[in-house]
Amino acid sequence: MDTQLDLSFRHILTVSELTSLIKSIVEDSFPNVWVEGEIYNFRAPISGHAYFTLKDSSSQIKAVLFKSSARTIRFVPKDGLHVLCRGRITIYDFRGEYQLVVDYMEPKGVGALLLAFEQLKERLAKEGLFDKSRKRPVPVLPKKIGIVTSPTGAAIRDILKVIDRRFANVEIVIAPAVVQGERAAPEIVEAISDLNRIEDIDVIIVTRGGGGIEDLWPFNEEIVARAIYNSKIPVISAVGHEIDYTIADFVADLRAPTPSAAAEMVVKNKEDIQHRIETLYQRLVFAKRTFFEKKRDRLFSMSRRVLSPDREINRYIQRVDELATRLQLSASHIIALKKEALYGVMAKLGSLSPLAILSRGYSITYKLPARSVVNASSDVQKGDRVDIRLHEGNIICIVEGILKDPF
Repeated sequence: MDTQLDLSFRHILTVSELTSLIKSIVEDSFPNVWVEGEIYNFRAPISGHAYFTLKDSSSQIKAVLFKSSARTIRFVPKDGLHVLCRGRITIYDFRGEYQLVVDYMEPKGVGALLLAFEQLKERLAKEGLFDKSRKRPVPVLPKKIGIVTSPTGAAIRDILKVIDRRFANVEIVIAPAVVQGERAAPEIVEAISDLNRIEDIDVIIVTRGGGGIEDLWPFNEEIVARAIYNSKIPVISAVGHEIDYTIADFVADLRAPTPSAAAEMVVKNKEDIQHRIETLYQRLVFAKRTFFEKKRDRLFSMSRRVLSPDREINRYIQRVDELATRLQLSASHIIALKKEALYGVMAKLGSLSPLAILSRGYSITYKLPARSVVNASSDVQKGDRVDIRLHEGNIICIVEGILKDPF
């Protein structure tokens, strides 16, 4: 009998069973591996999981970064980024493909936190959160200062010491917040919000002492940057040492290199202010004295040039009389000229008047009763009554006959 055809000698597996066997072997063999490669075809659906391919010059492998692990990654993965991934190899049953399930990722050649810092800085800068045009001036003499920091840290002690030395009567409101660890960023945001609900606070200092990039990281969180940006009160960022820069420094209205420096910036030295006030007072007194002395000298000089009021009044009365006489003569001359011109016009009008024509023997005939002017013999009939206007008087006549051409 052909054993190849005898099914009793065969161990037949289903696709699922074979896949399960391969999966167990692969997962047992590669429970924890580091893989280096370039991210390609990165996708991040709304589920929160991320899917991509890791490749080098000749090979590639599918990879998945589940939502729970993605939360721990500080930077944003994207196509073309060279990364180191730690994870386990598994088989994706539905496709029979092997893949790398990533639980940690870091950029190759640069720290993850530094890359996340640069990515966030670039994005917020494009949005305009760092624009100098939107930064507000810090009050010269604030009456009440809000401070966001740990109430037990060195930063608050340094700030209070400087303020007490420079101007002890400034009011301080401390909004306590954890400044390190996972809870720090939300507490800093809440503290800034709490201070913004106090109407008479003039300026807010967001601060903590020095530390590594991990210690200062809450001040690089986007939610903290936006809380500073949205603050109605000017914000001073004083995080770490002078060489330390955070996202909070770029978005704040003013950056101080240290907590102590922030206190010195916002609170002027009382002795300096008193000296400045005294100097300004002396300058004011000198300016006032000089001003009145100049005005007094000018008044004295003008009083010597001013004539007696009676003499001035008489001089102006004489001038008024002179002008009145000239006005009267001018008016009389103008009236005479106007009369002469009027008589001439009247004479011309008289020569053109119908009455002047009547004086030479002519007359005007009106047909009664309408008193329409008769211009031709055809305008009247025998028996019509007419009114003849002469140079002197009128004649009422009755037409007895009409001659078409009397000559």
